Amino acid sequence: MKKGLLALVSGLFLSLGVVQAQDGSDYSKWQIRVRGVGVVPTESSEVGKIGGSVDVSATFIPEVDFTYFFTKNIAAELILGTSKHKINTQNSDLSSIGGSNNTSIDLGHVWLLPPTLTLQYHFHPSPIWKPYVGIGANYTIFYNEDAGPVVKDISYKNKFSLAAQLGVDINVSKNFFLNLDIKQLFLKTDADVDATNLAAGLNIPAKVTLNPFLLGFGVGIRL
Repeated sequence: MKKGLLALVSGLFLSLGVVQAQDGSDYSKWQIRVRGVGVVPTESSEVGKIGGSVDVSATFIPEVDFTYFFTKNIAAELILGTSKHKINTQNSDLSSIGGSNNTSIDLGHVWLLPPTLTLQYHFHPSPIWKPYVGIGANYTIFYNEDAGPVVKDISYKNKFSLAAQLGVDINVSKNFFLNLDIKQLFLKTDADVDATNLAAGLNIPAKVTLNPFLLGFGVGIRL
């Protein structure tokens, strides 16, 4: 199995090299973009013991990405950015510990570092418009968790996820262009809330599906 996978990967890169050699060098191999990105979670969740749902705030961040072209049409893109999100539960039942049966709990905030690598196919319908599609992988790191004023502590599991992408580069000159880009990360995580300060032994597990959209606009340069 491992030998077959290695042969498949080797064959893919060999074929990319052959195509690159055949189609010449009438394109820039590297491009760099700087974008502003809206990070919009489309969350759903399962919260143990107290029920309810988890709400994750949207945010806006700066982002930088690097793209390498194997051929005029095939490229790989790496995006780098980090985002901060406020977390709270809604409609949670705390009646068993003397609270309301419809409570919103402030769970503080958490930072996400989601480096994402996509393999893209670029179309060339005109000298100005350069649309592309991509698919790839993401590894999201949760860090600097702040549990907020109610519970004792909270932790999140780092996770791999798939990523899908759709975008367009709009040329303003040979080397400079504008960019519109939409990605979705199919991201889930497991959270564990330590609420032993509210009741002895009260630990609250939650499974959270984030599936955020990354809505980007920016400028780029070809090198």
